[in-house]
Amino acid sequence: MTGLEPRDTGVANLTDSPAAAEPDETVLSRGYRALSIGIVSVVLLIAFEATAVGTAMPVAARELDGVSLYAFAFSGYFTTSLLGMVLSGQWSDRRGPLGALTTGIAAFAAGLLLSGTAGAMWLFILGRAVQGFGGGLVIVALYVVVGRAYPGRLQPAIMAAFAASWVVPSVVGPLASGAVTEHLGWRWVFVGIPVLVVFPLALALPQIRRRAAGPVDMADTPETVAGDSGHASRASFDRRRIRLALGISLGAGLLQYAAQDLQWISLVPGAAGAALLVPAALGLLPRGTYRASRGLPSVVLLRGVAAGSFIAAESFVPLMLVTQRGLSPTLAGFSLAAGGGTWALGSWVQSRARVAPYRERLMTLGMVLVAAAIAAAPSVLIEAVPVWTLAVAWGVGCFGMGLVISSTSVLLLELSAPEEAGTNSAALQISDGLSNVLLLAAGGAAFAALGGGAVAHAATEAAEATGSGSHPAAFAVVFLPMAGVALVGAWVTTRLRAN
Repeated sequence: MTGLEPRDTGVANLTDSPAAAEPDETVLSRGYRALSIGIVSVVLLIAFEATAVGTAMPVAARELDGVSLYAFAFSGYFTTSLLGMVLSGQWSDRRGPLGALTTGIAAFAAGLLLSGTAGAMWLFILGRAVQGFGGGLVIVALYVVVGRAYPGRLQPAIMAAFAASWVVPSVVGPLASGAVTEHLGWRWVFVGIPVLVVFPLALALPQIRRRAAGPVDMADTPETVAGDSGHASRASFDRRRIRLALGISLGAGLLQYAAQDLQWISLVPGAAGAALLVPAALGLLPRGTYRASRGLPSVVLLRGVAAGSFIAAESFVPLMLVTQRGLSPTLAGFSLAAGGGTWALGSWVQSRARVAPYRERLMTLGMVLVAAAIAAAPSVLIEAVPVWTLAVAWGVGCFGMGLVISSTSVLLLELSAPEEAGTNSAALQISDGLSNVLLLAAGGAAFAALGGGAVAHAATEAAEATGSGSHPAAFAVVFLPMAGVALVGAWVTTRLRAN
């Protein structure tokens, strides 16, 4: 059972079965237009916020006299988002995604307003934490909406639209944020976005209420066949998973705190964080994830391997271009701009109906392209290699990521029963987020061990003047292992189906 056929939707208050759509309908056909524009607009605003806030954050930290707490503005968002993801999965499976989505958007907006009006750095960080909790609620609830409201043949297309909605913000977001910060002040970057959420909500919420609201009908599940007690247990939240969510959030926070204060005493919070994080992660991810068991566990594992290896490597690209080749930070950032378009192109390719039978092969190709791009990146450490070759290689890698990331979302919904879509979507996002943190930490440690210097400061004045910053070997020891991790992902793509 894939959980996508008409007989399996089992959604209460469902007046229009999503799988009953006509064969020639698209995500922009009359029946889906308002919903598609609404939820894609929500993703667009989240993407714009994610790309714009980074530009305004240094100014905010300086004005609030909180530069020493700068990293916590990012880690606070991440740790609470993990809790939001798990809670949203529970909420969406048991009561429908509408409540989780509206609460998440409200929390996201409240966090932005709190940060934008903060008079002290601790209030700013608190706002980021509230915002992260809301973001975690929203992203998982949107996955459940897609699984319930769209037939299986339209789901790849809406996932491609989600990917495409990051293209414009990735290019325009930093520039717009910089202009607003310079002319109006950094606070407007935060307080302006909540107002823009009203329009997509007005479009999407009525359609979500009609197509995807309410709990899954559990009448045919083992829990409810035995009697009403089974239904009651499904309607309530799984307290064990909530405790694990708290554990993974607290553990991630302690690990990040320890990583930001590299002293012997930091081993204490680091060990405590690992002790909380590891068992919580094992409990929240599908059984067999770390063994690459066939089916859903491998889908979840692949998401983490792909996202973690690529993002960890990408984080060092601008630093390498500034310190080793003497580019300005602006030019170094623009070297990655084309990747947004090729990522969207890869996501569009996987959405075509004619390639659906070859999805796993496309994902294998995608991971090979990702590995090749990461391995090719340090070639620009050789002076004779033109800098533009990195932009080309990274565009190829982003195309591979477009093939893989959207496809993992599609496969996850195919392999999830309706009553498990929220929980499994949360596991996918947790795998994504945790791998980013762990592989970034590993890459940063290797970078520092070979004389990479302070990663937090992208380039010192001397490096900008001479073009000779950190030692080239420090970059090679980051990129080459990440390319190896991506190749492991290519093997995992052979285990995505149960048989």
